[in-house]
Amino acid sequence: MATSKDIGKWNVGRMPGLAGRTAVVTGANSGIGLAAADALANAGAHVVFAVRDTRRGQTAAATVRGSTEVRRLDLADLASVRDFAQQWGDRPLDLLINNAGVMMLPEQRTKDGFEMQFGTNHLGHFALTNLLLPHVTDRVVTVSSGAHRWAAGGLNFDDLNMTSGYTPVRAYGRSKLANLLFTLELQRRLAESGSRVRALAAHPGYAATNLQSHAANPLSRVAMRIANRIVAQDDRAGALPTLYAAVTDLPGASYVGPDGLGEMRGAPALVGRSAAASDPAAARQLWAASEELTGVGCPLGAGTNAV
Repeated sequence: MATSKDIGKWNVGRMPGLAGRTAVVTGANSGIGLAAADALANAGAHVVFAVRDTRRGQTAAATVRGSTEVRRLDLADLASVRDFAQQWGDRPLDLLINNAGVMMLPEQRTKDGFEMQFGTNHLGHFALTNLLLPHVTDRVVTVSSGAHRWAAGGLNFDDLNMTSGYTPVRAYGRSKLANLLFTLELQRRLAESGSRVRALAAHPGYAATNLQSHAANPLSRVAMRIANRIVAQDDRAGALPTLYAAVTDLPGASYVGPDGLGEMRGAPALVGRSAAASDPAAARQLWAASEELTGVGCPLGAGTNAV
């Protein structure tokens, strides 16, 4: 039952009409990605499910009322990222939601040799965003996590791919820190170029999704299953910060998360971030390293949507 202090809290019932707009949601086949895609489509947007497994994507899209399409995208393979962007052509893209991610995996490498969590959660989205940016007309929303605070010491620029000292928790925290530094530097570049496009970030709090089932440590998987039942929000509640960032008039580089205790659950609101995630010098250094690693540069100043 709603209480007086809940009145005014943002929810999907306050979504504006999105008819005529197009959104790409990575990882839209399940979890908060599917919940976000469903809400956007219900509001009238045409939603592109950018997913690694198109069969699972088609099954998920079939549950959504509204206009959808499914396209293959494997963020752990830069060739797949480039193919997705090339096949996009010259279509305008109102909203790019960088949602897909992997969490606390055993040590693995992407097809291009990057540490899997950093490569998927950050580098894949970095390349995708820059390749699609000339077509983006409104905003880019990147899903980070409160776990970015686990990387309180910042990124190790001498070993971004964690070839030594790998732990699943540290790798995940660094990848989520990279998401926030990417958003910070992308917004700086957009503003400097005079672009109308905004970069924002969001985190879902603690949402029960299938991400937790892939943790490297069996004890962690058991603990997360218990926490999913006791503490976690469902995926629709977890998607609210992403949706709020996607459709609300917020300043560039804003970070949205749940407003409850510890930002674990609650209605979407602007939230804080760690000092490491607010470091403009680190954001620029990460951008330069990401360009070198992916071979994808920033198109700003060359036909991006400037005023």
